[in-house]
Amino acid sequence: MTRMSLVALNLVFILALVSCKTEPKEKDNTAAISIDSLLQLRYQKLLEYPLDSVGFPRSYTPETNKINKVPSKDWTSGFFPGNLWHLYQLTGMDAYKERAAEWTPFLEKEKFNDRTHDMGFKVFCSFGEGLKVQENEAYKKVIVESAQTLATRFNENVGSLRSWDFNRDIWEFPVIIDNMMNLELLFEATRISGDSTYHNMAVVHANTTLANHYREDGSTYHVVVYDTITGAVKDKVTHQGINDDSSWARGQAWGIYGYTMTYRYTRDPAYLERAKASAAFFLEHPNLREDGIPYWDFDDPKIPDAVRDVSAATIVASAFFELSTYDDDPKYLAYANKVLDNLMTPEYVLEAHVDAPFILDHSTGNWPKNDEMDEPIVYADYYFLEALLRQRQ
Repeated sequence: MTRMSLVALNLVFILALVSCKTEPKEKDNTAAISIDSLLQLRYQKLLEYPLDSVGFPRSYTPETNKINKVPSKDWTSGFFPGNLWHLYQLTGMDAYKERAAEWTPFLEKEKFNDRTHDMGFKVFCSFGEGLKVQENEAYKKVIVESAQTLATRFNENVGSLRSWDFNRDIWEFPVIIDNMMNLELLFEATRISGDSTYHNMAVVHANTTLANHYREDGSTYHVVVYDTITGAVKDKVTHQGINDDSSWARGQAWGIYGYTMTYRYTRDPAYLERAKASAAFFLEHPNLREDGIPYWDFDDPKIPDAVRDVSAATIVASAFFELSTYDDDPKYLAYANKVLDNLMTPEYVLEAHVDAPFILDHSTGNWPKNDEMDEPIVYADYYFLEALLRQRQ
């Protein structure tokens, strides 16, 4: 039987289970549940999670049995509605679409928030995912208005969108590799409005990042600091890595995904080459774990006892499904399929007894702050579900 046949069979099986509400099992019984049943139970937890306009689920701390919630201004707020939109596309169940449509409007006020660069994560991962499901003029308007707000953070001397506003006494104009992910909002705003300003701004930002963020070996710095008058590079650091010269796994993932996506909108071969070179660094690194799930930082001296980051693996897997449509090298599909196969096991799927709206365990949020260490985190689920959709497609 082919892989696609197996995927289709699994989806049919999941759909067959959906009419029955599965009661949470005790922890000791988790291993006895089929992985499809366990996944369906986890999906159901997202559907049943109560609406909260000021508290979006971000992560879960097992030691205290705490669901960590954030307001809409947090960069992760758009992922939970996005997960519900993904689940509707995966299952065809109207209940997920209806729930997603209830959560999404809670983020609309963020379209005016000019104090953050994370407009794409918040708005496009929610409203943008909704647009993939159905035409909605109100959603389109929110995306364009959000792009207008994001554009206010662009500095022409630097040729980039400003990332963070904190540490102003140290960082005059910081740009982080994560910011590549927010360019999709700008590209889509041009598609919707016909105004090329947003597309052009995204291209300039991508070119500046291409020129300054990457090392010769294909790895990326996390933060590049610029002079706002001359546009010159003042500093390069890896703020969330083990040290400034290390390779922070999620940063590598943002870059691979970001340049693959940017190639989709521009067809500029330089972006495709950047994505492939960064992918090679990731895949060929001697510290990449056998199951494809990277340690949180490739250079952590505690390896092999360092914590993993499932979110980095899901971001790369999703990116590789797209990258494989632009380059027929089999290594991209091989890695992406391996990651999904390994994640869909009791080792990584959150246990049945856990009453929290998350799917996967073992992600790492912010190691320098000892925050969200080896826990379920919402964006790991988002890119996992997106990867499943891309695998099916």
